[in-house]
Amino acid sequence: MIDFEIVKVFKRSVTIEVCSDTPYENEKIYDVFINGEKKISTNKNVISIFNLLPDSDYNIYITCENEDSYKKNFYTQYEYVLLNIKDFGAAGDGVKTDSVCIQAAINACPKDGTVYIPKGKYLCTPVFLKSNIDIWIDKDAILIGEKDRKKYPILPGMTQSSDEKNEYNIGSWEGNPLDCFAALITGISVENVLIYGEGILDGNAGMLDWWKDAKKKNIAWRPNMVFLHNCKNIAMQGLCIMNSPSWTVHPYYSDNLLFLNNTIMNPDNSPNTDGLDPESCENVLILGADISVGDDCVAIKSGKYYMALRHYKPAKNIVIRNSIFRKGHGSVTIGSEVAAGVYDVRVEKCIFEGTDRGLRIKTRRGRGEKSVLDNIYFENIIMKDVCMPFTANMFYFCDPDGHSDYVQNQDKMEVNEKTPKIGKIEARDIRCENVKNIFACLYGLPEMPIEEIKLENITLSFDKNENIKPVVPIMMDNFPAMCKRGIFAKNIKKLILKNIEITGSKDSNPFMENIEDCECIEVKFN
Repeated sequence: MIDFEIVKVFKRSVTIEVCSDTPYENEKIYDVFINGEKKISTNKNVISIFNLLPDSDYNIYITCENEDSYKKNFYTQYEYVLLNIKDFGAAGDGVKTDSVCIQAAINACPKDGTVYIPKGKYLCTPVFLKSNIDIWIDKDAILIGEKDRKKYPILPGMTQSSDEKNEYNIGSWEGNPLDCFAALITGISVENVLIYGEGILDGNAGMLDWWKDAKKKNIAWRPNMVFLHNCKNIAMQGLCIMNSPSWTVHPYYSDNLLFLNNTIMNPDNSPNTDGLDPESCENVLILGADISVGDDCVAIKSGKYYMALRHYKPAKNIVIRNSIFRKGHGSVTIGSEVAAGVYDVRVEKCIFEGTDRGLRIKTRRGRGEKSVLDNIYFENIIMKDVCMPFTANMFYFCDPDGHSDYVQNQDKMEVNEKTPKIGKIEARDIRCENVKNIFACLYGLPEMPIEEIKLENITLSFDKNENIKPVVPIMMDNFPAMCKRGIFAKNIKKLILKNIEITGSKDSNPFMENIEDCECIEVKFN
């Protein structure tokens, strides 16, 4: 008997999740029926159905070869009105700039209404969300970013309050409150918004100079594709988001977020084009994502030291499940801008394919004593062609002072208000195939060793190619390049290695230094 859960019901769509132990997809095809009519055939575990009617009764069931599921009933949400942007003057011809018309429809939309974007090519500058509405980007509808950056509004990084007692942050760039261009879809202090459909958001970054001199500020810092600041109860469902100027989807100081069945695609050589970066956010579910980008696929962050000191908010309670990460520097990354800490992250039933690193943790001296990374949990993961499945680096050389003696000195230094901490990390039930460089590279600070790392029930085989080039697995100074190495671990309080089988490595013993308590149970090198 097939089982599934109804994840979320909206006005005109629903997302379900098949209860399967196989990460992300099944070998067999699921046929999904709604009110007796077959709506979709797919092998994905997370399935979204669109073009339903609001305020209506439905039943849903699944068949797969000779197996059926029980029928489950659901009722779509109430919708007050549907506003077509073409009725507001949008052309959808890819020539006329349609953002003013789209913004007019958003501004005019009442509570419980939907702004409808039908098939067409809509040239856009940024549009701003408002609360209590849906935006439906239908199949074959494409929002295309305007090429001229001078037409993009700027979000000021920080503004002092009139009484000079407080400050108001809007713009953000790599963990600091800095002026940046508004995103194609920008939400500031809005709540109860759904952005959904089978349409495309295309940032058009390759057609301008967004990726040229990427580390230089040009008027303002580069925009995201979707920026959500101080928002609550926001959902994105079914969209394809591509060619972002920088971080693609960037929720910032926002809570209660759903990302269901979204595809994010940027060229693998595009700079700083992370896929989805929840920064100082709480209660985030990323489900059914398909991400291939030029930097980290998912990067969980909480700002740099100033923001943690003045606007403290950790990232907390983040779940990533039944997703695939195809290319990027890291599949799921914690850091490096984590000055307010990251707590309670669960990554389950995912495929990492062709990324440089699987689990990637990166921090450094200077992030501060509030920068605590704790309770990071990975389970039931398949990694294919991942160069370095597990890395934890507390000497990450980012920022202007990243190569300074303070950051890179490997001697024991004073513990003070600038010292970060890594707590408990656990990874279990993982299969790694065609690994290139190293299974696990784990490097804590000598003055603040990593509290605990547990790796359990893991099989790993190295790529059989004899011509693989050694690379440096973690971004720190004076660290050697490696190829087909097993385990490098240094400055860790407790390290548990249990039921691990490594095939094809060039070494047969883990390298361990300054490990206070180590448990190695059934660790085999073949």
